[in-house]
Amino acid sequence: MTEINIAQIRKEYGSQKLSKKTVDPNPIRQFEIWLQEAIKSELAEPTAMQVSTVSPDGKPACRTVLLKGIENEAYIFYTNYDSRKGQHIASNPNVCLTFFWAELERQVHVEGSASKVSEGKSNEYFQSRPRKSRLGARISPQSQVIKSRNDIITAFVAESARYIGQKVPRPDNWGGYAIVPERIEFWQGRESRLHDRLLFTRNGKGDWKIDRLAP
Repeated sequence: MTEINIAQIRKEYGSQKLSKKTVDPNPIRQFEIWLQEAIKSELAEPTAMQVSTVSPDGKPACRTVLLKGIENEAYIFYTNYDSRKGQHIASNPNVCLTFFWAELERQVHVEGSASKVSEGKSNEYFQSRPRKSRLGARISPQSQVIKSRNDIITAFVAESARYIGQKVPRPDNWGGYAIVPERIEFWQGRESRLHDRLLFTRNGKGDWKIDRLAP
């Protein structure tokens, strides 16, 4: 078997650039511009983002979820509130979101505070999901240890039979989080690893300040 020297794997960037003169002064609008470009480029899972949380004993954790909306300058995603990330957020609402669009040589890092969206909003989104996804959300003890996949399949079949011809209700432990950003960094790959990094932070008045960071 031929060994691969991963230390020698690298890609030269340089397809685009990022400037304080051309970037939108509102980072939420700038993010939406980049997101639309990622969608139009037909990238795989353009709304995928890594959500990083911190456990009650200070240990970090990261997983990938899908962004489901941006409303009132807050990033929204949905999950099981009893999941590992839900438990982390309950004890420490500070989270980080990372978007990586490799084909566009771009990253966005969002740091902020998470809070639950309203029950009405969670209900509305839950009912927009495919029926099987709604059933799955009801029976999955997300992040908990299970004996086998067969246990989940059996529970899914039973729940499907229970709601034949009926609306599948949202479980109380499932819903959305809204992350209000305090810090947003845009990263654009450039030649010789001299990448463009623009950082947006809120000042005392709630307005956004823009700084360029060293690569």
